Amino acid sequence: MPPSSPSIPYADYDHQRASDQSHLQLLSVFHYVVGGLIGLFACMPLIHVALGIAMLSGKLPMNNGANPPPPGFDKAMGAMFVIFGGVAVLIGWTTAILNFVVARSIKHRRRRMLILIIAGLNCLFMPFGTVLGVFTFVVMFRPSVESEFRVNQVLPAPVTG
Repeated sequence: MPPSSPSIPYADYDHQRASDQSHLQLLSVFHYVVGGLIGLFACMPLIHVALGIAMLSGKLPMNNGANPPPPGFDKAMGAMFVIFGGVAVLIGWTTAILNFVVARSIKHRRRRMLILIIAGLNCLFMPFGTVLGVFTFVVMFRPSVESEFRVNQVLPAPVTG
């Protein structure tokens, strides 16, 4: 059944639909890949967390002998390492999980607004995230793709009473 939109001629409908399906499938796969890469690189600040825990426990002394640090300096530095490293890991893993959710949403043609928001967020992760974000915008703003997501939109239940 051809779309009711006059922007897509009937003769090109099958070709456009096949192209959209292919591009959406690729976007889904690439969001899984970029999500995995972000999740992997988000593990790097765990080194800071480990160093911070070592400083807090006293296993990594900050005293070099000649100039002793002020009292409590190693505890404060350890706490900063743990907090900042933990926040960095949390942000990275959250972004990775959101990319997995977006990949699944593209596959099921749902949550278009979330897809666009995460595409914008991905643009911050150069170079792969930027490329993926831009191509996600290009595909998601096609009228034919917009209409496909609109068809699968969950409508609220009618209010009776």
